[in-house]
Amino acid sequence: MKTKRLEETASTEVLSTTGPARRQRILIVEDHPVFRDGLAQLIDQTESLSVCGKASDAAQALKLFAASRPDLVLVDISLPGKSGLELIKDLNTLHPETPILVISMHEESLYAERTLRAGGRGYIMKHETPENMLRAIRQVLDGQMYISARLAPDILANFAGRGKKKSNSPISRLSDREFEVLDLLGQGKDSHAIARQLHLSFKTVDAHRARIKEKLNLRSGTELICYAARWVETQHAGN
Repeated sequence: MKTKRLEETASTEVLSTTGPARRQRILIVEDHPVFRDGLAQLIDQTESLSVCGKASDAAQALKLFAASRPDLVLVDISLPGKSGLELIKDLNTLHPETPILVISMHEESLYAERTLRAGGRGYIMKHETPENMLRAIRQVLDGQMYISARLAPDILANFAGRGKKKSNSPISRLSDREFEVLDLLGQGKDSHAIARQLHLSFKTVDAHRARIKEKLNLRSGTELICYAARWVETQHAGN
């Protein structure tokens, strides 16, 4: 009996020294403080997850990454200065082992494929439910990709054929920042509004517009705006 009690005590001691499972650490990169804090609260209230840092732009994100070494980075597309897509490319080059999930207000059909090509592991829109956001976070942490069921077949088909032939769409010639500018032009925003939204100077936006016109073989600003409007209407028509 004495031996049995000793064995039970030893077993209890082993269990008591085994702490809770390590929480996976998440870095949030989002320039809207209300959404950023709400997302952080959702994560911190979830078992096995914790927020290790919150950044409002790409430069701050890179510094916090070095200090916190997260297991996952959540990135918004629209950030002041360097865009979320450019940040994804930087992080993927410096820390390819760390997965990145985009949580954005921008329509998934316009940005999901560019996110994956930049090195991201998934894309979810901000209007999704907290349950879906947590599902996306866990799926990417588990080493999988996350794209909505609606778009996954088309995107996977595009990736499967990537090495066989280049896209014939002139839109594919645009850089990610030029793509953002074209999309906003198509939504009816002028250069001043785009500059404010993307935290760029008016001159920088005008330079992007000039390069877009050149790449798309458009002769004037009016042609560019008409092209952008038609393109955005076409992209959203199937949503």
